[in-house]
Amino acid sequence: MIDLQADADPGDDPWVLVADWLPADDDPERPQAVLATAGTDGYPDARTVLVSAADRTGFAFHTHRSSRKVTEIAVLPRAALVLTWPGFTRQLVVRGDAVPDTEASAARVWAARSDHLRRLAWLNDDDLAARDRAGRVAGWAADVRTDGGSPPAPSWVGFRVAPVELTFWAGGADTASRRLQYRRGQAGWTRRWLAG
Repeated sequence: MIDLQADADPGDDPWVLVADWLPADDDPERPQAVLATAGTDGYPDARTVLVSAADRTGFAFHTHRSSRKVTEIAVLPRAALVLTWPGFTRQLVVRGDAVPDTEASAARVWAARSDHLRRLAWLNDDDLAARDRAGRVAGWAADVRTDGGSPPAPSWVGFRVAPVELTFWAGGADTASRRLQYRRGQAGWTRRWLAG
């Protein structure tokens, strides 16, 4: 694990840190992140999502096609993700452009999803949420195909936050916290240290 409190040079490529900090895409324990978008009413909006995959093209998340976040991204295709680690020892803030995920990536993510998450994609909508408990339980019991070989639900859509900025935060018990910020420019990534 690359320790940002150590004296070693973390390097000029932020993706080395991303790969070091995040689990591999085939790890079933996907990290959660707070996704922030600009609301259509002008107010910030935030919610927690699973980071489905991460590579040099960005950080993927998948959601219901009729969700508020999809509407907000359609109006202003920019977003931020905040990933935190247990004990609040590390944090990663991703700011960038929200772009559609590729079909190939979405198919891999769908196949790796649990049956529960695939069932959510097929069944969880405003109609189900508005029912009484008995109606929700009955609706949840609907017969849908949730095995990994099934095609993605038509409601399911994916995006990637293609970063223009990655900020890694490291806490410290015996010193102040600090941040390492990478910004993407025409010539590649630049970095700077900032107070925590």
